[in-house]
Amino acid sequence: MAKKDEQAQPQGSGSVTSKRPFGLRDKIGYMFGDVGNDFTFILQMAFFMVFYTRMGVNPGFIGTMLLVVRLFDAFWDVIFGRIVDVLKPTKHGRFRPWIGRIAIPICVASALMYIPFVSSFSTTGKLVYMVCTYLLWNFLYTMINIPYGSMASVITDNPKDRASLSVFRSLGAMIAALGIQTVLPIFVYTYDEATGQKVLNPHNMAIAAIICAICGIISYYITFFNVEERVEPQVDPNHEKAGFGAMLKTVATNRALLALICAAILVLLGSFIAGQVMPFIFQDYFGNGQLQSWGGLVQNIPVLLLAITGAWLTVHFGKKEAISVALLFSGVVGIVMYFLHLDNVVIFLVLYFFMALGLSTFNSLVWAIITDVIDYQEVRVGERDDATIYAIYSWARKLGQALAGFIGGWSLTAIGYNEHAVEQGVTQTQSVLDGLYLLFLIVPAVLYLLAGLVMAFWYPLTKQRVHENYLTLRGRREKATGRKADLDSKFVGDSEDAQVVDPAAGVKVPAGGSSATAEWVSPVMRDTALGRETSEERRMFEEDRRIYKEDRRDSKDE
Repeated sequence: MAKKDEQAQPQGSGSVTSKRPFGLRDKIGYMFGDVGNDFTFILQMAFFMVFYTRMGVNPGFIGTMLLVVRLFDAFWDVIFGRIVDVLKPTKHGRFRPWIGRIAIPICVASALMYIPFVSSFSTTGKLVYMVCTYLLWNFLYTMINIPYGSMASVITDNPKDRASLSVFRSLGAMIAALGIQTVLPIFVYTYDEATGQKVLNPHNMAIAAIICAICGIISYYITFFNVEERVEPQVDPNHEKAGFGAMLKTVATNRALLALICAAILVLLGSFIAGQVMPFIFQDYFGNGQLQSWGGLVQNIPVLLLAITGAWLTVHFGKKEAISVALLFSGVVGIVMYFLHLDNVVIFLVLYFFMALGLSTFNSLVWAIITDVIDYQEVRVGERDDATIYAIYSWARKLGQALAGFIGGWSLTAIGYNEHAVEQGVTQTQSVLDGLYLLFLIVPAVLYLLAGLVMAFWYPLTKQRVHENYLTLRGRREKATGRKADLDSKFVGDSEDAQVVDPAAGVKVPAGGSSATAEWVSPVMRDTALGRETSEERRMFEEDRRIYKEDRRDSKDE
């Protein structure tokens, strides 16, 4: 029999296993998962392009390779996500075991990408080695990142706790980013007498990659031993799970997911293009690659601030609302910086802090938004496909990364960047420097503005709607199990209209009350129970259910 202090309270739409309660141990454990991720991911984003450019590879070729491999990997994300969803869980859960299985292989693959003897290869040899090692790393990254991201929805179902997990995940990314973007530039950039600039040293880069790999392995195993999967979806024995094709059709009607995908692609295009150009901005525009460490520090300070204020923002304003304003703010600051055309690196970094502040808000809260989208899908169709939905979102991220790598690489070629400048003992021309400045600021700024508009006007999950979905899924579980689950009174109380109707069964919960005492009503009373006119929402719901049932029939016929 489990000890009393290890009994978990019922937490949501799925059954909750009797394990230790959710707490700080889970948050810290989950945080280290993204530390492990980003010891390879941010390393690739920050140094892959400049490393192989230093090896003499044309940046346009690098961009093309990034596009092709990431497009392939994007589809692998969706396939692997479905594999994770359909495999039977082990004693450690459905997602957690993958962290332990893939931790060592992915970190070894990451270190292999930065071997300095590549410089002695022929042009073809360089390209083959670059493609093979990058493809291997991408393949393995999917196999650890999809389970890691999906795991947040089964660690807890409480929206506040999920927001806290999202913030801790971003804090983990900040820890890795500070090490990679702030410390590594001091070590990997050394003085070059021919150009009089501090440029990337390939041998130092290899040592740095090995150190990051070791740190990544340690971080992954901290996650493996310190998180618990608690939430399991309720399984109706009379309900046949939809086929893969039907599931994809249903997900394609999920407005929240589609809007998030669009916004994520825009944000990733902007942030990845800026991330790829950042080493060149400091190495060539400001003439000192070691200044990238200050850029990395300024870029990550906002993440620390959001670790303190992120939960407060979600409780008082909502995730959608905070992200929309933040992205619009980042876009405006970037445009102002571009037209100022700054030469003073101190002023540049101060203003860049404010541009990064808005972007960091999106990055800190987006993982909590994913869990909201997963809940929204379950409310709509009655099935929970955590890994599949996360994989589709990851697919969109990979698409954005692919386009960003392609655009970033060929943009450097288009502005005339000379990849042999160090060997030739020359610096980049003024037109190239102006082009770098444009790529780093104006392109991301415009993309952030567009993403902010998408989140403001297309993404439907407002603060109140998230409250409603939370209570709906609570009500479903209580009806299925006959057990009372205590609601988070503070969370419910934050909503002025805390009544909700389950669109499938119909449950109305009084404000501040427990769903165990809910009044069960028919779906046609949805508008009345919510106390406001929602005929359009009811029409959309009925259409969703119709499409879902048709897709299931088609799947059975196949």
